[in-house]
Amino acid sequence: MTIHGLMRSTILAGMAAFAFGTSAQAADWRGWNIHPEGYPNTIALEKFAKDVTDKTEARVSAQVYSNAVLGDQPDAIDQVRNGALDFANFNLGPMGEFVPSINALSLPFLFSSVEQMHAVMDGEIGQRFSDDMSNEGIVALAWFDSGARSFYDTQRPIEKPEDLDGLKIRVMNNQLYVDMVDDMGGNATPMAYGEVYQSLKTGVLDGAENNFPSFESSNHYEVAKYYSLSEHLILPECVCISQTSWDALSPEDQELVRQAAVDASAEQRRLWAEQEKTSRAKVEQAGVEINEIADKTPFQEKMKPVYESFYESYPDLQPLVEEIQSTKVSG
Repeated sequence: MTIHGLMRSTILAGMAAFAFGTSAQAADWRGWNIHPEGYPNTIALEKFAKDVTDKTEARVSAQVYSNAVLGDQPDAIDQVRNGALDFANFNLGPMGEFVPSINALSLPFLFSSVEQMHAVMDGEIGQRFSDDMSNEGIVALAWFDSGARSFYDTQRPIEKPEDLDGLKIRVMNNQLYVDMVDDMGGNATPMAYGEVYQSLKTGVLDGAENNFPSFESSNHYEVAKYYSLSEHLILPECVCISQTSWDALSPEDQELVRQAAVDASAEQRRLWAEQEKTSRAKVEQAGVEINEIADKTPFQEKMKPVYESFYESYPDLQPLVEEIQSTKVSG
């Protein structure tokens, strides 16, 4: 081999090694998760990461970082959008800042049940939301549960909207949730989740709203002894992939990753249903009074101004909201 031939072979080998190294690095996926170890979402997302690694024969090596160690959710959403993070489990509440159509999912009493939410999100409407998210750099492959959120407080059972009069209720930082509580007669108080326990204990807050697993795992049940099943908000969550990471996959690996997400969703929903029962039993045993609300119509009637204001801000989303509400649960 001539000197020039040897040099050319060396250069080509170096380029191939560099390309291989870059490809391998690009396939080391980092995943964001806000929940602790052992939580249904964490278990399911770790299953997703393992399945992706196994099924692609480590062409993609995925790892989950839990407890929000890679940043809070708004930052993580932005990082997935720009490709700095590869995948995540996101609650869709904060997603509306980036994808306006997602705001429709934060409307109170939008879904009649968790089963109806599944029917919507697993069908054509869910695909539309996924398409809208893709336009913003996020690919939603499957949908997790986050249960039904209800009110809990330190003062009294809530059986009708008037029972919220004057109560200081913590809500997530979203104007829709502020309007929801205010229109029921309560005093909506946006607050960081980590501050709620002490605020309930000291009387800065009278109550909050969340699902049974969060109510129990946060220990809020120790200070708020009334849990009223308003079930006013049913928010899906997503298994989301960065569009950049998704586009780097071969079509064959895309299908493997998508199936891993669907399988993880089935596992999360199963674990979530079990956790809801376990958490409810635990708080009841601790002395929490569970209040079944027989007729939610008065609460729903109070939401008319919330919907009217929403339609003024997003007139193009009204047909979508009405389509969601009319979706039937098969079987």
